[in-house]
Amino acid sequence: MNTHNPLLQEFDFAPFSKIKTEHFKPAILKAIELAKSEIKEIADSSSGPTFKNTIEGLEFSGKKLDRITSIFFNLNSAETNEEIQKIAQEISPLLSEFKNDIILNETLFGRVKSVFNNKENLGLNGEQMMLLDKKYKAFSRNGANLDSEDKNKLREIDKKLSKLSLKFGENVLAEANKFEMHLTNESDIHGLPEHVKEAASEMASSKNKKGWIFTLEYPSYIPFMKYAKNRELRKTMALAFGAKGFHNDELDNQENVLNIVKLRFERAKLLGYNSHADFVLEERMAKTPETVNEFLEELLEKAKPAAQKEFSELEDFAKDLEGIDQLEKWDASYFQEKLKQKLFDLDDEILKPYFQLNNVIDGVFTVAKKLYNLTFTQVTNVDVYHPDVKTYQVTDDQENEIALFYADFHPRAGKRDGAWMTVYKSQEKIEDKNIRPHISIVCNFTKPTKNTPSLLTFNEVTTLFHEFGHALHGMLGNTTYPSLSGTSVYWDFVELPSQILENWCYEPEALELFAKHYETGEIIPQELVDKIKKASNFHEGMLTLRQISFGMLDMSYHAVDPTQISNIKTHEDEAFEPTKLYPDVKENCMSTSFSHIFQGGYSSGYYSYKWAEVLDADAFEYFKEKGVFNAEVAKKFQENVLSLGGTEDPMTLYKRFRGKEPKPDALLKRAGLLEKK
Repeated sequence: MNTHNPLLQEFDFAPFSKIKTEHFKPAILKAIELAKSEIKEIADSSSGPTFKNTIEGLEFSGKKLDRITSIFFNLNSAETNEEIQKIAQEISPLLSEFKNDIILNETLFGRVKSVFNNKENLGLNGEQMMLLDKKYKAFSRNGANLDSEDKNKLREIDKKLSKLSLKFGENVLAEANKFEMHLTNESDIHGLPEHVKEAASEMASSKNKKGWIFTLEYPSYIPFMKYAKNRELRKTMALAFGAKGFHNDELDNQENVLNIVKLRFERAKLLGYNSHADFVLEERMAKTPETVNEFLEELLEKAKPAAQKEFSELEDFAKDLEGIDQLEKWDASYFQEKLKQKLFDLDDEILKPYFQLNNVIDGVFTVAKKLYNLTFTQVTNVDVYHPDVKTYQVTDDQENEIALFYADFHPRAGKRDGAWMTVYKSQEKIEDKNIRPHISIVCNFTKPTKNTPSLLTFNEVTTLFHEFGHALHGMLGNTTYPSLSGTSVYWDFVELPSQILENWCYEPEALELFAKHYETGEIIPQELVDKIKKASNFHEGMLTLRQISFGMLDMSYHAVDPTQISNIKTHEDEAFEPTKLYPDVKENCMSTSFSHIFQGGYSSGYYSYKWAEVLDADAFEYFKEKGVFNAEVAKKFQENVLSLGGTEDPMTLYKRFRGKEPKPDALLKRAGLLEKK
């Protein structure tokens, strides 16, 4: 099998066209075997432990396994099926076990500890010191100092957690795929834009049905909630969306949530921490749960009065417009869109013709060219896992290879919701050769129809820029060690490169590069640009409150002893109480589909979106002062933030770029939440 298994042969680009699903498990098992023998060689070496033979040895071990698993788990998110999900359930505990075999190997830890204890005498540079610190903590923070009984407990916990997290995600995807709303009455789709009706009609045709089909995929769900006049149907959609994993059936996630938070707590206690959040935040800019809670409380204090005022205005507006006495969650997008149109004379449907997907892609490439001298050239000789995926060769102004870039933009049944950036091959330096990375972004944007190309909402435009910001962080990595390259930084710093790039979507100098009407080629009129800017903090109080509520929910599970939580819904309601505006919906529960914290790695980290907004608003003020395409500021950002990854403490990097620590004032000002004096 191995000789014919494409995953076990040498490859540079992921060999998608050659891979069959049945190749994955044997390839991963074989790669674990290879990695184990590499680790054994390091641990059992007769030479005394040195930085090179132990720390660098560990860093560059298991590369075959890393590449195969990165391909596998990326497919499990972007192009999955039952077979892949089954393999994920089988191999995740094995990978968890392998990781623990390394961490809990006493001989190996002895060697790492020996180098660590002698670090001041080794003449290491900053990046080497950071790697040594990271490797040592990987052991000490994950059980290397435990006795054998506790080590076994830890192994069991980690195995269970890896399976539970996968199961959680599978259930959410299955729930989303299971639901469809089939409409046959023209009056039911009143208010929807033509292209939305057309997409829904094509969806119905593909299933041999008449009429229109709407699903819980974002490009179907969001426009329905924003434009459908029929309130009952909006309610049907909202209840389905909000009840994913909350039906007391085989796809229910309540038990999974309880088990995950309890096991995470048990693990943290075993390792000597008060809570899972204490464990996680030790390796974040925020450092402690207290800091995070204070940060969220401070933002809540600023945002809540604004949010309540906005909500009250929305209630009055809905009452005047349609006689609604009680605003419900399924009314939010609909009336917000109507109010935005009234206040700013701005409608997403007026904007969309200016944001054809291909033009926006060209636009984000041009922004990258102007800031960082990068050129993106589409190539067709690279294997892809789905015909929708586009590939680009990235070069600098000297025509040096910088990266390979994959982009996958449209929803399908095998793809989870949302948008994300991922890595197929890490950047690293080996014997003075700079190995360049393979980076991917995955989104769920409106598909083209027979008559209309893919036109983006303004929100989708900012999403594309956001994910592309992460991609730039990966592409411009310039470090020696792969585990310190690109986005391998503290999680409350990782959102800075993504969120700062969103700012260019509001700047006339950037918009004129790509916001062109798909039929006439006309550049977006200045009056529309002015309206976009004016509307940019529309209902910012409510939006901020929503983000705070998710951060608080996250901390309510992870910064406490969760063993007393018996009812997920009751617990969630209590956590949301300080940020509540709309009446509760008893049929809905957010926790059971909160993939960020139960599947996506953001546990005790959801606050980092707002944390990084403080950084991005402060950083962008610097660009604004000097000019949004100022070469000197862009160079400083590239050299101190994008290229250096996790080689230094993030605050050190930030201050070197900005000259000072960030303050929340820039964010509050941008959001319109600073009281005008």
